[in-house]
Amino acid sequence: MLDVQGISKSYGGRRVLDEVSFTVKPGRMTGFVGANGAGKTTSMRIILGVLAADEGRVLLDDHPIVPDDRRRFGYMPEERGLYPKMRVAEQIVYLARLHGMSTIAAKENTHRLLDRLGLGERADDMVESLSLGNQQRAQIAAALVHEPEVLVLDEPFSGLDPMAVEVVLTVLKDHAASGAPVLFSSHQLDIVERLCDDLVIISGGQIRASGSREALRAEHSPRRFEILLSADAGWVRQQPGVTVIDLDGDYAVFEADELSAQAVLQQAVGRGDVVSFGRQHISLAQIFKEVVA
Repeated sequence: MLDVQGISKSYGGRRVLDEVSFTVKPGRMTGFVGANGAGKTTSMRIILGVLAADEGRVLLDDHPIVPDDRRRFGYMPEERGLYPKMRVAEQIVYLARLHGMSTIAAKENTHRLLDRLGLGERADDMVESLSLGNQQRAQIAAALVHEPEVLVLDEPFSGLDPMAVEVVLTVLKDHAASGAPVLFSSHQLDIVERLCDDLVIISGGQIRASGSREALRAEHSPRRFEILLSADAGWVRQQPGVTVIDLDGDYAVFEADELSAQAVLQQAVGRGDVVSFGRQHISLAQIFKEVVA
């Protein structure tokens, strides 16, 4: 488990991180979202030891991180960090060797990852000859090649087309399933919503919300319900304590407290009309707007 505890950072008189705390759990994908300048990259660089925090600490499995621990990390920076004049596979093997892998294991992992990421046929090409999207895939392979126990990715989906996104999603989910804590930032909230198990929202250097995707949806969802009937839903308008937001024939969206909503459901059941009923969950984009406002 990766545990960030009260980290703060200032540049001159400007405080860019203010007692930032969150946890990245083993085997779970944690999305780290915020606007440009919110503090995501600074937080990640402190986790990686590239920057030192003014206050606070970062723990791995309940102990302070030391340099040897960071050999177990995989990191993908937002800015591309591969050598453009090296061949793709040669470079990834080289990076794996820097993390202590044997040559045989490094080559096996490199070719397996390149095949999975759709770069197998480009293994002997120069990095500079790749498209930006393929360079991004190669960068992801470089972060994963040494089988890291912790994975930190800054904007891993930047520049990827929809098909490439699906490929990368699968690879990252598989790595998390092995038990690794995975922290990734992204501006693409639709992807974060699909991929993350947990979510951390940062704004102005402060954590505004964190928790599981489901818990945050439940916490920030309005008292809004939707019901689909096998007959016209117009009668829902007349129910006490109910405000209908949308009504379209047999489908209604309404706001109500839990008791009033259950009363609607009971009446619908009594009529024998219920097809489906449930709380309407808001999107990650809506939660983001609410907590950073």
